[in-house]
Amino acid sequence: MNMMASKSFFVIAYTCLLTILLFPLHSHSHAAVKNSPLTYLKNLQGYRKGDQVNDIKYLKKYLQRFGYLSNHEKSSSSISYDDDDDFFDEKLESAIKTYQTNFNLNPTGFLDSETVTLMSKPRCGVPDHDMIRSRMNNNSQFHSHYVFFDGKPKWPSNKPILTWALKPGDPIDVSEPIRKALVEWSKHTRFAYQKIDDFSTADIKIGFYTGYHGDDGPFVGPGAGVYAHAFAPTYGQIHYNLNQTWVNGVVEGGVDLMTVGLHELGHVLGLAHSTIEAAIMWPYIGANSTKGLDADDAQGIHALYAS
Repeated sequence: MNMMASKSFFVIAYTCLLTILLFPLHSHSHAAVKNSPLTYLKNLQGYRKGDQVNDIKYLKKYLQRFGYLSNHEKSSSSISYDDDDDFFDEKLESAIKTYQTNFNLNPTGFLDSETVTLMSKPRCGVPDHDMIRSRMNNNSQFHSHYVFFDGKPKWPSNKPILTWALKPGDPIDVSEPIRKALVEWSKHTRFAYQKIDDFSTADIKIGFYTGYHGDDGPFVGPGAGVYAHAFAPTYGQIHYNLNQTWVNGVVEGGVDLMTVGLHELGHVLGLAHSTIEAAIMWPYIGANSTKGLDADDAQGIHALYAS
């Protein structure tokens, strides 16, 4: 009997040790791997103008949050429609067509599988106003490529060094992913990038935040599925969503810190969202993947600072 107990203890101890050794230590996960907060969108597939559907109001909030629907009586931070606004109306159909056109989908205004699948993915929290404006300004002559923010804001030509700092006390150290991302951007910009300790005086301020955190892009509601957002020059801030599952590299269910940093630094340098899926400035970055700069990104940053 004692011998059997001894064998059982050995098997359990060995199993526990093996589990510990195989656990992915390279993950910087703050939150457990979980379903997207946008899973309600999957229930909307197949609907079209004229339908009365539960949860359509949330789709309207999503499209307002990212620049496809306007609500003149509410600020962007309140993101508010009537609680019973579940009618698929003409304005919603038009907004969906604009969204589909921006992302190179068939612009039917119908919630087909491709549209709903893309909307359900985590994305950057910067609205797509500039993608929409660029396409409207060019009409049928539009060619998919890089896009600038309205007014083409950029860092001044007499500033050769951009300093960057991390928000003190954050639970995740993103120094190395940001450093690597800046190395990539430095190949296509004239700036040198220097890390400093003083967060308050840095040109580029990087931190992790949750929920409502003092700007018009709260990580709640339609923003809960956002992995990060950033601001155009020369405001220079990057806000990571702490409630995402952050990792280095490709890890099941995780979002790569460097890939997101590369994208958000593009905003900080002056690029808006691109309509080319291969570009780092495409708004969506999937889990379990990494991504680098594309020729479109390089051409965009060169064009911005050459003008």
